[in-house]
Amino acid sequence: MNAVPSTAPARLDTSGDTARWDAVAARDARADGQFFYGVRTTGVFCRPSCASRLPRPENVEFFPDADSARAAGYRDCKRCQPGGLPRELEIVQRACAALDADPQERLTLARLGEAVHLSPFHLQRLFKRVLGVSPRQYQAARRGAVLRDALAQGADVTRASADAGFNSSSRLYESVAGELGMAPSAFRRKGAGLTIRYADAATPLGHVIVAATDKGICRIAFGDSARALSESLHADFENARCVEDAAGLAPFVAQIDAYLHGRSERIELPLDLSATAFQQRVWDALQRIPYGETRSYTEIAETVGSPRAVRAVASACASNPVALAIPCHRVVQKGGSLAGYRWGLERKAALIDAEARAGEVHVLQEAVQPTTRLKRRERADNPPETAA
Repeated sequence: MNAVPSTAPARLDTSGDTARWDAVAARDARADGQFFYGVRTTGVFCRPSCASRLPRPENVEFFPDADSARAAGYRDCKRCQPGGLPRELEIVQRACAALDADPQERLTLARLGEAVHLSPFHLQRLFKRVLGVSPRQYQAARRGAVLRDALAQGADVTRASADAGFNSSSRLYESVAGELGMAPSAFRRKGAGLTIRYADAATPLGHVIVAATDKGICRIAFGDSARALSESLHADFENARCVEDAAGLAPFVAQIDAYLHGRSERIELPLDLSATAFQQRVWDALQRIPYGETRSYTEIAETVGSPRAVRAVASACASNPVALAIPCHRVVQKGGSLAGYRWGLERKAALIDAEARAGEVHVLQEAVQPTTRLKRRERADNPPETAA
């Protein structure tokens, strides 16, 4: 593989304080991301490659990450900005380039670390901090994308799977369900042959539609009319067989009705969803938010281990296809005001209000409009982190 030459230089050894000091003294950029150093006389911490004046060795203290340095009372250096991502981002970009070069190549973490001159441990941690997923998850998503593109262009499953790096049919079918949301052959036919059952009902928040495959719920959506919801479902699953089945889905609809009328605080439904690794982590975090409580997008980003991925968290919330079952309505801005909601801010405000009271959701037109006007004024004063 061209991106990982066999002649790649050995990784810089920074396993001891002596080696770390040597890297600092040499301002060796290869050590960036492996450790940070604080200077006791200035109270500032830096990257190993920082171009500032070299401190005396006895005044230096080493840390494995920026958070540890801050916890010890050190401030970020304004020159090298150790809390930022310039150097780390460049490392991750090189790692992604190596992974993208050939989707058929399965790079181990050790080989990838050799390619970017970083230890497997530090690369794994840095990769997840910057992108929100591990190198292995990134490779899986890239193989899924190559497979998806080949199938969409009409390639047969065997050829497409080989081009995407799946060396056996069993590995293919075990690995890509989360990426395609269905069997590869069904994806190639754009969903033809699938049966999706659905039902709609009137609720205090307008109409709701519930749709399910044989594996579980694939959609819960709110809208102003049953017809619009049905048309949207048919358009999104254009080549699937969509069948109205009010009786079959009645138990699921009953759970939603009990929740909206304050008779239940939980919605426990079998789900059949397609998600990226990062989306799944966010959705799992949303499902752990207790009834009656909210979290900010920033808090969710920290929970999933990617504190800088606030906008990516908001995007994952916005892509949630199952209202209530994955309670993205419980995510708000830092100050508590509302950002976006896939099914309308009025519904989001009504749900949060009902959960705070542990009671019934008020009828949308009667109870939510004044709250919405208030939230609009709040958004004018506090621009949202992003819509979700």
